[in-house]
Amino acid sequence: MSQIIEQLADTLRERRDASPETSYTASLIAAGVPKIRAKLEEELGELIEAAEALDSDRDAEEHARALVHEAADLWFHSMVLLVSQSVNPTLVLGELERRFGTSGHEEKRARLSAA
Repeated sequence: MSQIIEQLADTLRERRDASPETSYTASLIAAGVPKIRAKLEEELGELIEAAEALDSDRDAEEHARALVHEAADLWFHSMVLLVSQSVNPTLVLGELERRFGTSGHEEKRARLSAA
């Protein structure tokens, strides 16, 4: 799975330098963080709506597909934000790996005590 993240990160970096008139990614990055934020907020709202639809109708395969679709949109736009800030999206995988096997409560306590 990390291979597709790496491939997408490479593609996003290439498109960062493309013309905003010909590349959706370049247009988002050229518009800056406020535009990317707005897109992330939109996608998060759509993801939550899809989850709520699935929650109320668990047997609906259509809702499950919509949830996956919206999650992919949110991940994609999160990666656009990272690339726009010259942060390699694969670093997120390393952070998730670092946290793996650690209780969420423990991880949060460690962050709070370090602050």
